[in-house]
Amino acid sequence: MKIIVVGASGDIGRSACKELGQRHEIVTVSRTAGDFHVDVSDFHAVKSLYEKVGIVDAVVSCAGDATFAPLSEMDQERFMVGLRRKVMGQVNLVLAGLNVISDGGSFTLTSGVLDRDPIRMGSNAATANGALAGFVTGAAIEMPRGLRVNAVSPGMLDVSAPRYGAWFHGHKPVPSHDVGLAYAKCVEGALTGQVVIVE
Repeated sequence: MKIIVVGASGDIGRSACKELGQRHEIVTVSRTAGDFHVDVSDFHAVKSLYEKVGIVDAVVSCAGDATFAPLSEMDQERFMVGLRRKVMGQVNLVLAGLNVISDGGSFTLTSGVLDRDPIRMGSNAATANGALAGFVTGAAIEMPRGLRVNAVSPGMLDVSAPRYGAWFHGHKPVPSHDVGLAYAKCVEGALTGQVVIVE
């Protein structure tokens, strides 16, 4: 299969690429690195990406930012970061890709642990994760041409612990290999409308 991995340069994206790259052609995409560059929050930029890459069999999105700050310091602009980049960025990949992905292809998005196991200063990410789960559930029953859509919801990765562990007190780091397998399950399996939790 020919698979686009968006957010390929991050810890989660590298885990997906390492696993899927053993068996498939990977097209790496991120904002500043990889085969192609794109800002997924820009719908027209996403459409342009698909025009450049051509027909693919699967799209894996490991992209999306959120604001980590105390709720009392949030305003609408800061809260919109997670909604615009993490939620709509990934939704854009699906909406713009519906007509350029091969029959029976799949979209695999990325949410995360914080909507089910929150941390302080994580309300924006938690909201984005919950919204993505709802999108996957609702979109799956309307996908044309046998297309599938799922999300992977990993905890904090082992390779991310040195940078983010201080925020995730009491959270057990998730093996990167297990995260890669979750993406393989979504891409190579038959699931649709599911959030695959990796803990």
